[in-house]
Amino acid sequence: MANYEKISSKIEKVVIDNPATANLLEWINIIDAGKKEIAYLRKLYDFDIQHLHSSTATVFSQRPMVLDEDRYLFVILHFPIFQNNRIVPAEIEFFIGHGFMITLHNNNLPTINDFFNLSKKSPESLDCYHADSSAILLAELLDRLMKDCYPLIDTNSLAIEKAQEAIFVGKQKDAVSMILDLRHNIINIRRIMQNHKNILKTFIGVKSSLVPQMEIKEHYKRLVENSKRIWEMLENQKEMVEVINNTNESLLNDRMANIMKTLTIFSVIVFPLTLLAAVFGMNAKYMPFVDNPFGFWQILGLMTLLSMLMLIFFYKKKWLQ
Repeated sequence: MANYEKISSKIEKVVIDNPATANLLEWINIIDAGKKEIAYLRKLYDFDIQHLHSSTATVFSQRPMVLDEDRYLFVILHFPIFQNNRIVPAEIEFFIGHGFMITLHNNNLPTINDFFNLSKKSPESLDCYHADSSAILLAELLDRLMKDCYPLIDTNSLAIEKAQEAIFVGKQKDAVSMILDLRHNIINIRRIMQNHKNILKTFIGVKSSLVPQMEIKEHYKRLVENSKRIWEMLENQKEMVEVINNTNESLLNDRMANIMKTLTIFSVIVFPLTLLAAVFGMNAKYMPFVDNPFGFWQILGLMTLLSMLMLIFFYKKKWLQ
């Protein structure tokens, strides 16, 4: 069973109690931690003030970390979320000790609240209920948070397909913005997830007086493998986007080259005609065709003949292909 208590509008607590054992497992979930919430934790657990300061809603850590104190572990992790059609990091802090786990976040990771409600309503369905271990509770929560990465990766895969389709139907300009968004999202997920594997490896060695070391090791080894799988998928997507970008640039360059070739041929043809027109426009006294009643048409015919000869020359040189 589980005993639930709503301490304040931002603090909830659930105590997982397995009647078969004499141990209790306490989980405190805090949303948008401010001064009151930090003071509550400091009074209750006497955590390090710097760790508590790092857990406030207004402070965002630039990197994940694991700090091993005598009485607890302090952990900062980032997970990717969609915000305004862009992937950005969401931060969560953990305090984990014997018989307790505390999570602090800005309520932008709904999986945390969903898992908290599950532990409140149906604790018997959790592995930590039978193990009475905060390390197992943490592993179960991290497993759900990491699985949330797969829908984001699937979204990127769909965007890659749309970019490919845009390229091959001749919408290279539209594909440019798609590729830029994809690059931004994939780089952000990679930056967020790149340290997870090493951090999860540190949890493999966590010791518990309630749970065999092998059981904790198995839970976190699965998380490490999951992290590797996510990283491999991101690597494949990164390579695909690079290939798509190179293909799009090649098509754009080819299109630009064709445009420049057409303009160059046009300017080469027009230049001698312009020169010829300028010569006959000098009004010299003894100009051929000037006094001829058909002089205009003769000059026009000469210019047309010159244009045709140049086009034939370009065609034989295969410059028009």
